[in-house]
Amino acid sequence: MSEYRERFRAVRHAFGTFRRRIRERRGQFSEVRRGLGRRIYRHTARVAGEERVNAFANGYHRYRNGLRSFVHRYIDPESWYYPYLKNGVRGFLISALLLGIYVIILNYNVLYLTGAMPSVAELRNPKLNQASEIYAQDGIMIGKFYAENRTPIKFENIPKPLIEALIATEDARFYQHSGIDPRAIGRAIISLGHDGGGSTITQQFAKNLFKTRRKSNTGLLSRIPFVRKIVYKSKEWLMALKLERNFTKKEIITYYFNTVDFGSNAFGLKTAARTFFNKEPDSLNIQEGAVLVGLQKATTNYNPLRNPKRSEERRNVVIAQMAKYNYLTKAQADSISALPLLTNYTPENPYSGPASYLKNAVQDFVEKWGEENGYNLYTSGLRIFTTIDSRMQTYAEQATGEKMKRLQQSFDNHWRGQNPWTDEDGNELPGFIDSVARRTERYKTLSRRFLPLYPDSISYYMKKKKYKMRVFTWNNKRGYDSTEMTPYDSISYYKRFLQSGMVAMDPHSGYIRAWVGGLDYDYFKYDHVKQGRRQPGSTFKPFVYTAAIDDTISNLSPCDRIQDRPFRKAYRENGEDKMWEPRNSTGYYTYSHMTLRRAMARSVNSITARLTDDIGPERVAEYAHRMGIKSPLDAVPSIGLGSSDVSLYELVGAYCTFVNDGESIEPLIVQRIEDRDGNVIETFAPKKKRAISEETAFLMRYMLQGGLQEPGGTSQNLWSYDLFKNHNEMGAKTGTTSNNSDGWFVGISNNLVVGAWVGGDDRSIHFRSTDMGEGAKTAMPLVGRFLEKVYADPKFKNLQGPFPKPTIPVSKEYMNCGYSGDDEETDDESDSTSTSSNTADSTFVPTAPAPDPTAPTDTTKI
Repeated sequence: MSEYRERFRAVRHAFGTFRRRIRERRGQFSEVRRGLGRRIYRHTARVAGEERVNAFANGYHRYRNGLRSFVHRYIDPESWYYPYLKNGVRGFLISALLLGIYVIILNYNVLYLTGAMPSVAELRNPKLNQASEIYAQDGIMIGKFYAENRTPIKFENIPKPLIEALIATEDARFYQHSGIDPRAIGRAIISLGHDGGGSTITQQFAKNLFKTRRKSNTGLLSRIPFVRKIVYKSKEWLMALKLERNFTKKEIITYYFNTVDFGSNAFGLKTAARTFFNKEPDSLNIQEGAVLVGLQKATTNYNPLRNPKRSEERRNVVIAQMAKYNYLTKAQADSISALPLLTNYTPENPYSGPASYLKNAVQDFVEKWGEENGYNLYTSGLRIFTTIDSRMQTYAEQATGEKMKRLQQSFDNHWRGQNPWTDEDGNELPGFIDSVARRTERYKTLSRRFLPLYPDSISYYMKKKKYKMRVFTWNNKRGYDSTEMTPYDSISYYKRFLQSGMVAMDPHSGYIRAWVGGLDYDYFKYDHVKQGRRQPGSTFKPFVYTAAIDDTISNLSPCDRIQDRPFRKAYRENGEDKMWEPRNSTGYYTYSHMTLRRAMARSVNSITARLTDDIGPERVAEYAHRMGIKSPLDAVPSIGLGSSDVSLYELVGAYCTFVNDGESIEPLIVQRIEDRDGNVIETFAPKKKRAISEETAFLMRYMLQGGLQEPGGTSQNLWSYDLFKNHNEMGAKTGTTSNNSDGWFVGISNNLVVGAWVGGDDRSIHFRSTDMGEGAKTAMPLVGRFLEKVYADPKFKNLQGPFPKPTIPVSKEYMNCGYSGDDEETDDESDSTSTSSNTADSTFVPTAPAPDPTAPTDTTKI
């Protein structure tokens, strides 16, 4: 006992010493306070006047004395408890004052101490980061763009058991509190957080919606670890109180389910239900809802895909909580808990679904429009209606898949046992894979890491180390194979694939109806419709004939004749004298005088070259630009044979001028944009302008029909497709560049213009024979099969029909051109175009070049 007495005396002595020191400090503080008061009095009296300050001070003292007298009436100042009561009231008032100051600091971010808080307007009208949705013209959703993949849902579509599961697990007293639950906070403090953190659903909604814990929303005090937690919680409490004043409980529940992150890039209940179970929210059953609610504790640890066992355990905890709060009976809970965990993972990404390549063009268009109009493509929840027809898009993708699979088989057999990258003499390009590898992002990353000290490490990671990967294939229905490859093996594998692009356009409205930019966007990101530019070969020749017919100086007609004979042109380029002598694809000249229609139909190079020279390369370039070609064109003698690179997108748009009575029309991919509530923000109309006369447009339609009707026409294979019911008429032009590197085909009808391109990723990858590699054999089948599918659909029956008769007098001769002794039949021509004096492709590089740091990154997936 004596030991405890001594300890008690020591504690009492220490406490007494502490009190004496406090009194001493209070005395010192009182002196400071009085001195400070006198100084404030002098300065205030100097500014406001001594008489006025004295009057205010006397009034304050009278009020204070009156208050003291009132208190002393009921409480004896000599009683033992008076000092404690006085100090308690003083402490309470000081605490209330400090709390008020703290709330003001939180609300207004005074001195940037706590970070910004949302305004009252933002709290009353919260804006969710909502995905923008892309729709086809017929209302079918074809994709999304988002920073957070979220599609809002209404309260009526949230299953009642899901709401009950959330309340039972996260906030059992949700309907009893006003945003803050003191009982839950007390329980969390006593249990040190083991029985939950005390956050209400309203607080979690505030945190999810306003991102209170992002760096952009934090202030100076947030740099202090313990204080940071207090600031976070305080802001969430304050916002929870405000939200409870502005929203009903139903609205808070709805906002919660629309804002919460379920992991796996699924924000909001609707996206989560589709991602994990491929269902709409109102179709979720109790156990599926419990899985989603369970994810709120930790989206990674309880993810049903990564950690199915933990997810099932957490699901059962949620179900037990529902039974605890009488939302389920014990028998129901036990029965549901015994069920296996079943998911149907269906992830979304911006490029999933049809028209993947088109979405890049839509993205560029809407981003630019959004910058000018104050909208964000990724957060504003726009509804973007494209001009794409979902059925046509499906047919285009199907046709591309069917024909490219067969063409790839032919290509593989053609090069069996050999690499398809060769120079103009047919020799394999040495170091080709090395040059491609240097352009890949992987090689550049390794170079930054290992050069110049460890070059062998680059070789190891590129040529020796194998990685597990999925690779594109035509050989199974999944469209991919799982394998192990080195990056070099992967490059070699992918470079053997022929690539393609196809686009269909309404020539009168400018609407793009279908857009296939490649084989599969998951594996080939490069868009061969708009992004890719290659030599168009003979598909450029119609611009030469258009200039010859439309230009008032040459003023030719389809019946005018030009002799097929050798053509030579001396010219000067970059200070060097050159001679250009193109050859016909057959290797000889007929010396016959052909009509312009037959010469274009048979794609005779010598006649096109002579016409180009007569008109002038500059004039040909002018007409091509006038009709819709945007790419720069070199005004050289070979321009008429398609020596300058263009895109399929602009080529098809330019051909629409022939069908649109001579008016060029700019292709249109977005028809209108609506806000998240369905209100139309802006509609878009195509830009039109007169490019050629209406008479020339009619004559060129007639000229293009010659590709199917004239003897030896290069487009006659189109007759093998079922396209000519209901008196349907078509015109077409094929194109093939040197060494068969590029195969082109553009077909026109009164209501649709369709173009296709086929070739290798690099110009050195090609068929070795024109018989296999010309546009009529590579690109035409894509268009033919696509149109067969379109015309077989009753919905598109109205697209078939003849070209309209001219509505103006046609002054030039175009039919019944008369007989000439030179009209004898000759061997069929192909459309192969050599833009140099020999059959070599002038763009070939005979040896592997050193890596060019300015070259674009190779997008081959490795």
